Amino acid sequence: MKLDEFAFFNQQLAAMLRDGIPLESALGHLCSSMRRGDLRDELEKLRADLASGIPMKQALAARKLPPFYVQMIQVGVQSNDLPGVLTLVADYYRSGNLIWTRLKGLMVYPVILLAGLLAASIVMAVVLGIMRSGFEDINRDLLEGKSLPGLTQFYMEHGVAIFWTPVFVFAAAFIAVAVMLSLPSLRQKWRWRLPTFREASLWQCAAAMQVMLQGGCTLNQAIALLRELEAGSPAGAELGRWQQRLGDGHAQFRDVTAGSHVFPPLFLWIVGNAREELAEGFRQAAEIYRQRTAYRMEAFLYAVLPTSVIVMGLAICLQVFLFVLAGFLPMISVLGSLGG
Repeated sequence: MKLDEFAFFNQQLAAMLRDGIPLESALGHLCSSMRRGDLRDELEKLRADLASGIPMKQALAARKLPPFYVQMIQVGVQSNDLPGVLTLVADYYRSGNLIWTRLKGLMVYPVILLAGLLAASIVMAVVLGIMRSGFEDINRDLLEGKSLPGLTQFYMEHGVAIFWTPVFVFAAAFIAVAVMLSLPSLRQKWRWRLPTFREASLWQCAAAMQVMLQGGCTLNQAIALLRELEAGSPAGAELGRWQQRLGDGHAQFRDVTAGSHVFPPLFLWIVGNAREELAEGFRQAAEIYRQRTAYRMEAFLYAVLPTSVIVMGLAICLQVFLFVLAGFLPMISVLGSLGG
């Protein structure tokens, strides 16, 4: 699902509902202007279900839409302020799209760098292997049964391993990155450990809590839904402890979140300082961590370029060293032996 398209859809839907257009008609009009895809199909089915008289809750349950979105639609209907909730949801998805799109863009350059280094090391290993094979024939013709010099002997015995070591190193790094990006469970885990992604995750949690509380959810309902969204991540287990404390009778937010290890003290202090206005507290936390995310992204961009240059330089130096080792030193060693 493209979050920017989804955000625009909800913004337009909220505007049409404020103008008095019925929900079914508004959905039909907006779907007709959308590109074909899974999102349009699900929304068209939702419109058809609502038009046939199926209750909103049942119609939403049958559709493959984000759980957060489904819950917020139900909250908007119950509070009789669906346009207001849709506006909050649209802002949430729009901001999320901007942040996560930039973060994904930051990961593109390191992946391309690893792929380039892997390809270059494979080419160099093949070239050096061919040189080694040719050098083996030269040794056989020149030495005519004489024992090989020490350097040449080492090169002939261990050359293959030397040439392919950089390939294995870069391949292992590339595979590790590919596995981490392809497995949702690993992405969830590392999203809360890597600095820039951690700030973005804190923003996402704060923004989601703000939307839910402003939309009319109770604190327990908001935490329960956020826990569902963060299932499998360190935050999911932490939110489960918050729910347990609420169930034990703790009413103050500071008491509910006491001993938290996932959400930092600054985050909890900002929200807790709002006292009864938790939605405002989460809004302030979301804004602060949005700014921190932007700052860390800029810092990463400034750091990744010189780091990439250093890595490329070291890789080139390694390849040059191997080329010299393969092409010149053994030959000099053999010629010295023949001259002696």
